[in-house]
Amino acid sequence: MKLLDKYILKSFLIPFLATFFIILFVLVMQAVWQAFDDFAGKGISMVFILKFLWYTMLFVAPQALPIGVLLSSIMTLGSLSENYEFAAAKSAGVSLQRMIRPLVFLAIFLSSINFLFLNYVYPYAILKQLNLRMNIKKKQPALALVPGSFNTEIPDYQIKFDEKYGEEDNLLKNVMIYDLSSKKGNNKIITAKNGELVSEEGSRYMTLILKNGHFFEHHINNQTSYQKRKKMPASYADFDEYTINIDISSFSDDGLDDVKYKSNYNMLSLAQLKDTLPTLKNNYDEFVKTRAKNLLLNVNAEDLHSVADSLKNDKISAPILDNFDDTDKRNILNAAVAKVDRTLNNIQSNKDSFKHKRKVLNLYDIEFYNRVAFSLSCLLLFFIGAPLGSIIRKGGMGLPMIFAIAIYVTYFFSNTFGRNLAEESSLTAITGAWLAMAIMSPLAIFLTIRAAQDKGMVNLNGILSNIKNFFKNTFSKKEKTL
Repeated sequence: MKLLDKYILKSFLIPFLATFFIILFVLVMQAVWQAFDDFAGKGISMVFILKFLWYTMLFVAPQALPIGVLLSSIMTLGSLSENYEFAAAKSAGVSLQRMIRPLVFLAIFLSSINFLFLNYVYPYAILKQLNLRMNIKKKQPALALVPGSFNTEIPDYQIKFDEKYGEEDNLLKNVMIYDLSSKKGNNKIITAKNGELVSEEGSRYMTLILKNGHFFEHHINNQTSYQKRKKMPASYADFDEYTINIDISSFSDDGLDDVKYKSNYNMLSLAQLKDTLPTLKNNYDEFVKTRAKNLLLNVNAEDLHSVADSLKNDKISAPILDNFDDTDKRNILNAAVAKVDRTLNNIQSNKDSFKHKRKVLNLYDIEFYNRVAFSLSCLLLFFIGAPLGSIIRKGGMGLPMIFAIAIYVTYFFSNTFGRNLAEESSLTAITGAWLAMAIMSPLAIFLTIRAAQDKGMVNLNGILSNIKNFFKNTFSKKEKTL
């Protein structure tokens, strides 16, 4: 390797490593801050917190790598131009293309590393981090309870409430509880206007204090016949305060490494996504085909057929209803309206299922194409940052940082925008995944051409000169006419 190549690589790698680790630290802290409520104050050992940080660092690393390449390329090329090192090299007959050739190979290598990370390390990190986060969240089941739906995290109980409030989010409003501890179904139901969750650190019990409620229990003996069980007595009562002690000893550190969530779209490698997508598409097509067939049967569309001319009855009027009396017309119209209402209700009830299944399929499809597109972001952003640095001729962390943030925000917004459109089926998956590349590639080509020709981004002197000549020629013609 020539001395010049070593110098260029050294000038690039020093700011690259510095910016990469700084950005990685910021992204990890951001992720930790978002998950802070899930494990703060739960008595989690430092080992599991370090594991969480490690997995978080692994899955945010592919995001930090393109930013590091972009910022360090602007800083390196800007510093070399600012110190007239490029000018010295050009005077010695070394072109810009030859000078940045080792950096191009390095950018290709980093893109390959990013692809391998996205394909193998990223799914593993997501798998472990998500499962660890969910297991940590269940260390205190009170914090895992979600308003508006039945919560099944607490063993032997299903709890539903409208709102969770208070300084510690331990006060509940409009509580409904199914007590399943008897293993006989939901025969014991408790409702209350208010509730309070009380748990002490290290205790194996969580206390639920209910106020102003109603208690109902249907006494059932499973050994009796169904007819006799229907006649079994039930007990019910109103209460001012009712206390339930729930055993939560199963929520311990022993289960924090358990893996229960395995099939999310971002937990699969490209090979696994490729194997999963055909099955999902076949299931979705079968679902659509089944619903379409049911709709066809409900409206009796197969009974509508054309009649041969020789079989036409001239006594029958073309408007079908004119062939019936008023009573029959009313009955026919009522039956038609009822059938249309049933069909519309059926379509409306299936609408959410259609959207959900299509959205799940889109997520897997987008993830497959986005893995490849995002891995090339290092190469794309290098061909934006390197020529931009040689054009602006500024090194350091000032102006290059501003340009890097603006460019990456544009790239990230375009990528997110494309994925969201593809997720809602407004764009195809491949279009949504590659939208950011399609938007930013012309900028990379333009800047590379301008830098290779040793020109600025915009030739302001040329534009001002053309405007000046235009007005000069215009006024000179008027003077000659006068």
